[in-house]
Amino acid sequence: MLPKQTHTILLLGLTAVFVGYLTVWLPGPGAGLSFLGIELGEWVKFMGVGLERNLFYLPPITLALMLVTLTLLGGNGRWQSWALRGLALLISWQAFPAIEDITGPARHEYMPRVQWIGLVLLAIVGSALLCWLVKVETRQWLCWLLLMALGLMGTVQPTRVYLQIQPNVVQLVGLPVGYGWGLILNGVGHLLIVGVSIWQIAQMMGKKRSTLALEV
Repeated sequence: MLPKQTHTILLLGLTAVFVGYLTVWLPGPGAGLSFLGIELGEWVKFMGVGLERNLFYLPPITLALMLVTLTLLGGNGRWQSWALRGLALLISWQAFPAIEDITGPARHEYMPRVQWIGLVLLAIVGSALLCWLVKVETRQWLCWLLLMALGLMGTVQPTRVYLQIQPNVVQLVGLPVGYGWGLILNGVGHLLIVGVSIWQIAQMMGKKRSTLALEV
């Protein structure tokens, strides 16, 4: 079981990522030019970012993978682990393209998102196998290292692409365009996960040093 404070911070971080994805990222000068995270990837398709626009759909994938990764701590014997895996799969489908897009002539532009959802499925199977085959201590290390990597990825990649298209949007609308609460919540949420992961890794390293010192 995680300490209450750690559990609360994790819950806040995960919630911030989910809410951020469904909140305005690009605060344009009017309602028609203000876009949620879930909308932004389609709107910027003609701005020269190419396949990188798919990175706007990364937050639900990193969120899903983080939920699956957390099940490494609980193991397969708890119903909560399976509930988290099911929730992760549902959340990952927020990145699924429209059927007409993946069956149309430009389907190659949308396939990365389908592959990411496939990765979530593989992660669910992999986490279940690891819980059966690997001891708890090793799973704990793996969990926090993966969460740290996913948190950094979910912060850096979408933000980088947003900063890339922001000057083009400013030029298009002829007005300053800032940073929406969705973008901020996405970054803060992922960074909370990174912070908790670093803290947990540091705690585990400290305990390991203490154990080695006692053995010596």
